[in-house]
Order: sequence, then structure tokens, then C-alpha cells
Amino acid sequence: MSFKVRIAKADRIIDVPVGATILEAALDAGISYPFGCQSGNCGACKSHLVKGEVTMEGYSEFALSDDEKGRGLILACRAVPWEETEVAWLEEDDLIVHPRRLLACKVVGLDDATHDIKRIRLEIVSGGPFDFSAGQFASVTFDGCPPRDYSMANVPGDPILEFHVRRTAGGAASTHVAEKLSPGDSVRVEGPFGPSYLREAHRGPIIAVAGGSGMAPIKSVVERALQKALPQHIYFYFGVRTERDLYLHDHFAALAEKHKNLHFVPVLSEGDGMNHRNGLVHEAVGRDFDELDGCKAYLAGPPVMVEATTRLFEERGMRRIDIHADAFYTAAEMANANKKTGAEL
Repeated sequence: MSFKVRIAKADRIIDVPVGATILEAALDAGISYPFGCQSGNCGACKSHLVKGEVTMEGYSEFALSDDEKGRGLILACRAVPWEETEVAWLEEDDLIVHPRRLLACKVVGLDDATHDIKRIRLEIVSGGPFDFSAGQFASVTFDGCPPRDYSMANVPGDPILEFHVRRTAGGAASTHVAEKLSPGDSVRVEGPFGPSYLREAHRGPIIAVAGGSGMAPIKSVVERALQKALPQHIYFYFGVRTERDLYLHDHFAALAEKHKNLHFVPVLSEGDGMNHRNGLVHEAVGRDFDELDGCKAYLAGPPVMVEATTRLFEERGMRRIDIHADAFYTAAEMANANKKTGAEL
């Protein structure tokens, strides 16, 4: 048994099996539906429920507020239809859809970015070309490991793909990368995915905030903006815990010296205040800006950082549609994503 669901923006009607989510069925049908975490945490698949009834599986209030739910918004990754339904994902500025590719790659570079982050470089062996927008991610599968999502750190068009993998406790993929991955190994990459990419037509100031390995997509966003010679000021705040967690500092300091519209600000939450700014990264932005209306933000890193930064930016006048956020959830966090009880809409 299944239910008919019309995906308005794709002008398609699909069959959604009983118990399946709208996003699952849409992706299975080949529809390029905007999505991110697929676990109700990021809000990338937020949509209008045009008609019909759905049950919402557990989700985070950060992804969908009670006010938004009251206005008829849903998360497609958590919405299970129980009758004929119609949905429309939210309008996006500069909406870009790249062909999804399944790539066979091999490792051509592997080094330690920090004590717990590996930088991996992959050469595409087959399945290309691989087009993506700066800030997007891919599903990456290492030998014998479940697939995991990692953001591209290189700019679009580079022949070598770059990923930053932080080792997490109990993480099969990150442990494999830290202990076993070697040059020449085969890696499968599928993508691109994600709506948190650089809006190249925007001409207002850019506020980019990265935490830890969230450096990867923000590196791609900032370098792409410079490559395209975007004229606006770009403020890049990189938050880490201590000095040993800081990486690519010299690289971005040199870029800021070369490009006068780039401002690079490392922030250490447990620093000594001698060489870099101290405190939480979102608080550093708050000290620098009283008003953020007209800016666009690109955020990537731990969920607590992304959520705190989003709240601050909205308080300072930034529209939610101008905040492009990518919260980095571990496999364990995604498995325990049900932060709210299910509710019918």
C-alpha cells in the first residue's frame, strides 16, 4: 500500500509506501529534493504542507520551530504521509541542482591536519565529471565501512577532491581513516548533496563561521568567493578549542594579506589570549557586529555552535533564509536524532 504525494516544485506525483518518509520516496524516485542530515536536525528539507496529513517522526526544534509547524511547515525527512498529500520545498535563492554522480576514486594524498583531523585527497578514477557548488557535501564510503557524509574542501572544478575527517569515538569510518587508510586505496564518493552552498549572485557581506572540521566546506566557500572575485567583504571566523586544534592558519592569513576584502579571525575557546582571540566563536562575531541585516552567513561545525550562531544572527537582524548552516552530526548523534515525540500535522 502507498499514498500519492505531489512534489510541487518538481511537478511530479510519487508513490510513498506506508511508513516511509516523503524525502525517502522522493530521492528513490530520482527527485533532487533539498536535504541535509536526513535525521530531523538541520532543516534543509523544510517544506510547505500544501494539502493532506502527515505524521512527523522525531526532530529537533532547531530544524523546525513550533511557530513554523503552526504555519504548516514540515521536514520532508521526518514526514510520513497518511493520505494523498502535496508538498513544496521552500523557495531558495540561486537554487542549483547538479547531477548526482557515483564516483570511483583513489587516495592520492593523506596527511594530518591536526592531532585528530586527517586531510584526504582523492583522484576521480571513473564516474565523473563531478560538478558541485562550494559548501556541498558527498556520501563517502571507505573499504568495509558504512557511508558517511563529508564536505568537499576543494573549490569546484579542481581535479582532486579534498575531505577533512575528524576522528570520533566509536566512528568506524573515521577510525579507518585514522588507522588504516593509505595512498592508493579505493574510495567511493556519491553526490553532491546539500543546500548550504555559496550564493554567488549575492553582493552583501559574507559571514563565514567554522568550527573544527567544519573548516572543510567553509574553506571551499571562501576560496570560491575569492576565485570568482566577489567584491564584498568576507569575514571568516574559525573556532577551535586550543592552539593544537587550529589548522590552515597560515594559508588563510596569506589569503587575507593578498585579498583585502577577506578578514580571517581565529577564535580559541581555551586559548591564552596571547596570539588569537579567546571565547566562543559566535560570541566573537557578536562583539564585532551589532547589525547583520543584508549579510549572508555560511556556518559549519558542531550542532551546538551552529545553533548558537543561528540564534545570535537572527537576533542581530539576519533573515533565516540568509543563514546557510551545515551542522556536523556524528553517526551516534544521527542515530539518536529523535529529540521530539512524533506529532500529526
